Amino acid sequence: MASPATTQTVRPLDTLRFDTSGPPQITSVIADHLRLLGARTDRPAQGDASAGTATPGGTTLMGGGFDPAHATATWADPLSGLADEATVQAATGIMAVHGRRDGSPRGLAVDYAATATGVLAVQGLLAALVGQARGGAARALTTSADRAGLLAVSQYLAAAGADEGEAAELAAGGPPFTSADGVLFELETLDPGAWAAFWKALEAPAEALRAGWRPFQFRYATACAPFPAALHLTARSHTWERIRRAAAAYGTEVCALHPLAERAAERAAEHDGAAPWSLSRSATGRLTARSARLPGAAPSGGPLAGLTVLEAGRRIQAPLAAHLLGRLGADVIRIEPPGGDPLRGMPPACSGISARWLALNRGKRAVEIDIKQEADRRRLRELAAGADVFLHNWAPGKAAELGLDSGDLARVNPALVYAYTSGWADRIEHAPMGTDFMVQARTGVGEAVRPEGEAPAPSLMTLLDVLGGLLGAEAVLAGLLLRERTGHGVRVDSSLLGAADTLTAPALRRAARGENPRRPAGFRLPRPTADGWIAPADADAGAVAAHDLGGLSTAEALARLHEHGLTATAVTTELSDLHHDPRFAGSISRDAHGAPAVPDPWSFA
Repeated sequence: MASPATTQTVRPLDTLRFDTSGPPQITSVIADHLRLLGARTDRPAQGDASAGTATPGGTTLMGGGFDPAHATATWADPLSGLADEATVQAATGIMAVHGRRDGSPRGLAVDYAATATGVLAVQGLLAALVGQARGGAARALTTSADRAGLLAVSQYLAAAGADEGEAAELAAGGPPFTSADGVLFELETLDPGAWAAFWKALEAPAEALRAGWRPFQFRYATACAPFPAALHLTARSHTWERIRRAAAAYGTEVCALHPLAERAAERAAEHDGAAPWSLSRSATGRLTARSARLPGAAPSGGPLAGLTVLEAGRRIQAPLAAHLLGRLGADVIRIEPPGGDPLRGMPPACSGISARWLALNRGKRAVEIDIKQEADRRRLRELAAGADVFLHNWAPGKAAELGLDSGDLARVNPALVYAYTSGWADRIEHAPMGTDFMVQARTGVGEAVRPEGEAPAPSLMTLLDVLGGLLGAEAVLAGLLLRERTGHGVRVDSSLLGAADTLTAPALRRAARGENPRRPAGFRLPRPTADGWIAPADADAGAVAAHDLGGLSTAEALARLHEHGLTATAVTTELSDLHHDPRFAGSISRDAHGAPAVPDPWSFA
């Protein structure tokens, strides 16, 4: 391989070209991200016009002194019968998790699995080029929407296969709340005292506010929140202004659900482009021999073999990003507080360790550091001096306060890729707390995930935390490639806001054109059978609706539809059934603790 070009590279894929073809929901994401990273194409993405196509998609990156890198992105193995977004959501458990709030499986009215697949394909291409730049051979990769779907539900799947039951009830219910004047709103606080004070100020029954805290606290883990009805009744008895005042007075945050049209207008007024992340090159610093090259790295080790990622992440977004980098071969060292990450003990457990925690953190090494102590901060800087990536999702301003911001760590390691995954990327004025459900509420996701005729409601599946983690890993890989091509350290920033805009991009484009941004009534609504549910492919949903399936078993219903040339699949309702599901034969394993583990989202050859 020729030495990769390094002259005047300001984006990691400058001077490279690409061609892409395949399912349009997937290839549109791939093409958008490759363009934003600097690659160009001589023709538009070549996607099959049918949303239900299972035709393999191929993307090839060429130029810049690299051997061509190729990624194949598909819906699933053709033998699985999964042929589009709807069938992938149904089979992987996305419909089951998203539907917990309503008490029955429901499809997301956005192309969540396809969007995740497109990001994963770009990740794989970037990783392949990083591997080449460090002396490895050119490698092709394959990814698919069914693997993306399994990754998206991996925490819920891990909990379903744990040694013990959930710590909170799995039952229908949850936000948003509705005020007396009809405002739908989300509520957020991490403090039980603030929760209690807020509801007391609104004169909620004491028993209701006590009973409501546990489902509220665990809703990120369970994807449902069966509150006492009295809390919804209390909200409906006060105006939005009164609710806002109570929240401000007692340390909680509320956010009215914003429409997609409003977010589309904001996007039109923004001047930072459409990228869900930003990359800024350090003015100083050169790659050292340690970090620059790893000639002959073993292909089995992954394209990032020999690189070290230092991760100081909490909850989902940053830990998932680091988890993906680890699956690509990097050595991930996790920074935890004294005594270890408290989320290690979050129920349910496998062999005494939280199953959900294992889904995001298995295989990582851990170092306990008290970032409040200067001596420990020095230890962290020493670790950063020998790392290739430092990744965190601390609260805004915390890193600078601790002397651990990008400029601080550049002084000890000028070639570091410094990555920050945040909620808002400091782009929204007067933004509420940057958590998944609040970002969903503020950006119109609550409207996008529900079809026309249904009240907007953010999904209680952690859509943005997961997609934000994927984008965080993509940003780090872009930073690593930019570092390899320029020799300089890089700062990368990603956010839940970027994840929201990526997920809702088609709806935002419709809104910007003055069209209805929402999908039609009944879109991706599974059909009940005598013993379960089936989900038709989007293209066949109208024809399937003409069949009376209610008296048939799921197997009989699918057989009848297949006889008429219609595509549908059974809806997974119990995630524990995925272990034995023939559509994913051999895909799901168990780790050393006995926790369910989903397959890597890419295969490299």
